[in-house]
Amino acid sequence: MEEKIIQPVRSEINLKGKLSYSEHIGAWNTIRFKKEFVNEFSQLKEKSSSFGYKMIFYRDYNELEKTIRRLKKMKEPIPVLMFFYKKKEN
Repeated sequence: MEEKIIQPVRSEINLKGKLSYSEHIGAWNTIRFKKEFVNEFSQLKEKSSSFGYKMIFYRDYNELEKTIRRLKKMKEPIPVLMFFYKKKEN
């Protein structure tokens, strides 16, 4: 099956969400997309389609910059930046 990257329909979107803990796996492993995110990627509403993800982690900015230049040159969609953060306890 060929993979096709889906793109947002508008401009920048900046959202914060929660990770959910799975007792079975014993890790914070579930990401629930907010409505605003799904609205940007309307293809995600297609119930008959199958979706996956590709996650790339760079350990330094130079490698990230090389990849961004290559993606731009190949006219690929802009990747989604996702950051993990630990919430401060009150």
